[in-house]
Amino acid sequence: MTGNHEQHQQRIAGQEPAKHRRDKSVQRRRVLIGGGTVAVAGGLAVAGLASADPLSTQQSTPKAATSGTASASASATATTTVCTLTAEVTEGPYSLDGALVRKDIREDKEGVEVQYTFTVVDTGNDCAPLADALVEIWHCDSLGEYSGYVGGNGHDEEDDGTFLRGGQTTDENGQCSITSIWPGHYVSRAVHVHMRVHTDVTLTDDSYTGGEVIHTGQLFFDADINAEIQAVSPYSDNTTTETLLKDDSIYDDAGASSGLLTLTALGTGVSDGYTATLTVGVDSTG
Repeated sequence: MTGNHEQHQQRIAGQEPAKHRRDKSVQRRRVLIGGGTVAVAGGLAVAGLASADPLSTQQSTPKAATSGTASASASATATTTVCTLTAEVTEGPYSLDGALVRKDIREDKEGVEVQYTFTVVDTGNDCAPLADALVEIWHCDSLGEYSGYVGGNGHDEEDDGTFLRGGQTTDENGQCSITSIWPGHYVSRAVHVHMRVHTDVTLTDDSYTGGEVIHTGQLFFDADINAEIQAVSPYSDNTTTETLLKDDSIYDDAGASSGLLTLTALGTGVSDGYTATLTVGVDSTG
């Protein structure tokens, strides 16, 4: 009861509970996460991973033109990079059930455009692409407010309950794309995006029913690019204290293994926006 009370008080104060990472001793699912593309060589997943995982046989080197993790490709004769990572974390206090299934989740929220592309692969099936999985994301606006919880981070505005929330189902290649904005920040957390991957959902006109959540995680952004974005409008109107990526309670400086996105600029300035890619491996067998 004490732990629940403390989490409740933190939510009232507009802060996520400090401890989000699941206890690895009881975690059932293991997650492989990498940036860029994934190939299968000799039955093993080949992914671009910037982290120095002890199970890796080779590390990829990020290119100067992008931030986050670098893409990697391989043939059946190439040296492979094999990592099994436990990057799942709890969903935090701002989740809602019944996400809208839509490609553009911005609604009327202004900010730097981010075009996400996710590739979901099934580590329980030789890292084959996982089709028909619902990839759901949600995050705060430029002032640090979540739809459905507006006011939780100190700003008073109308709450329509759905902005910056939604998802898409993966195609036969395990891929889906979602358009949103770069998140703002709020006290106690670095800039981040929440993610869930569902399987066996039944789609309705604009949402879904049923299914099972097989992955819960968070996505993070390059610290230098983020600093530039938080300094421009409308992010500059946010006067709350920002937690830096290196000080975040969830991100553990492990690159793609902790959800660090691969970013590519859409133009010459930060206001032109970015593409953001990540390959997420989940074990559908539980």
